Amino acid sequence: MKAQTNKKTTMSVFQMAIMTTIAVASLRSLPAMAVEGWASIVMYLVPAVLFLVPTALVGAELGTTYQGGIYVWVREAFGNRFGFVAVWLQWIQNVVWYPIQLAFVAAAIAFTIGQGDLSNSGLYTGIIVIAVYWLATFLALCGGNLFAKIGSIGGLVGTLIPAGILIVLGALWLGTGQTIATPFSGGGALIPPITGVASLVLLVSNVLSYAGMEMNAVHAGDMADPRKGFTKAMLIAFVLILGMFILPTLSIVIAVPASQLGLANGIMVAFQTFFDTFHVGWMSNVVAGAIAFGALSSVVTWVMGPSRGVMDAARTGLLPPALQKQNKKGVQIGILIPQGVIVTLLALIYVLVPNVSDVFLAMIGMAAALYVVMYILMFAAAMVLRRKEPNVKRGYKVPILTCIASVGLIACVLAFVMSFFPTADETAFSQALYPLVVAVVVAVLGVPPFIFYACRKPKWDMRKEEETQASTS
Repeated sequence: MKAQTNKKTTMSVFQMAIMTTIAVASLRSLPAMAVEGWASIVMYLVPAVLFLVPTALVGAELGTTYQGGIYVWVREAFGNRFGFVAVWLQWIQNVVWYPIQLAFVAAAIAFTIGQGDLSNSGLYTGIIVIAVYWLATFLALCGGNLFAKIGSIGGLVGTLIPAGILIVLGALWLGTGQTIATPFSGGGALIPPITGVASLVLLVSNVLSYAGMEMNAVHAGDMADPRKGFTKAMLIAFVLILGMFILPTLSIVIAVPASQLGLANGIMVAFQTFFDTFHVGWMSNVVAGAIAFGALSSVVTWVMGPSRGVMDAARTGLLPPALQKQNKKGVQIGILIPQGVIVTLLALIYVLVPNVSDVFLAMIGMAAALYVVMYILMFAAAMVLRRKEPNVKRGYKVPILTCIASVGLIACVLAFVMSFFPTADETAFSQALYPLVVAVVVAVLGVPPFIFYACRKPKWDMRKEEETQASTS
């Protein structure tokens, strides 16, 4: 008799590529960039060269060499404390981000049912944010690669296809001789207007439009051949991300005046403009539904990635046992449930204080500063590990690693510094108060991992003996 083997559910290159694409590229951000007109091309390309390229290349080397994501990468270079800090920063920034992404889902659902005005209701938005988030959490708790299937299908249906439709609609707009909302006025139109520090802040801080390339590296071990497969997935995702950002944005630029593009519902307004012009207005509802599904899929993907990284760190004794609990599927219920409670409390802001949107969005931008610190640790770890462990077999080696990682690191340092300055349209806080508020947010959200590390106890280490040997070998 042949010995029976346990079949491991593997993740395909396509699933990893699509999950990474939707983790980075969001249709929600397109209208905000379309407001910049043709200069949006440069505003996409500059951060792509300075940040996306280094992140993709460095992430491919680290992900195919050290399985476990940002926690393992930084831990191997700088020790367990900073590994924990890195994965904590990745996690907490996304916990604060969920209500904003889900508010976009709420707006898309409102347009799907033909009630676009609901997107301006704080009560409606809060209810949808809470309901949809807990649905995403339930799907994550089901374990297996269900979240990967949902992420890849949702990314295709709700992100890639709508982006492709926008590109086609833009071409039809030009081909049928429709009025160009923002005419191209020569090479000067491609140059972003730099009128002061606020303009530089907008350009440099746009690096975070490409954040998330590394997030799914925690799942590289679930691929049949991580060394080859993960590298291919990163290459495919890189091409898709650039195409999804630039081309659909230009379609919006030529068809929709900047004054009509709102923050939460701007992408639906763009589709409605196109479809009404071509006398197929009913398609707006269909596409809005697809976008809602795609945005939900991105949340499902993010719910699993960073929280799993935090659990990996927690099991080494960095968090109390209550936060290390796993369900029968091996899913980190001890992290996901508290995470859901935090998101629910944040979502109540929409219900209780609907007029604090400016302040809330400012806080999200401030929390993003913490994410930049995580990337600084990642780029530094890549350079240290290349020198510290030069003989380790790498599935992919970044050419001139020091140069490429240094470019990404410098871009992140600049983005972090710029996060202490408000953009031109930031009205939530005064110019003098803004840096102080940023410092407070960074401290409140960034200090806890140091406190947990200082308070750790031997009994918190929940690893089995073989796990402990593996992590110390």
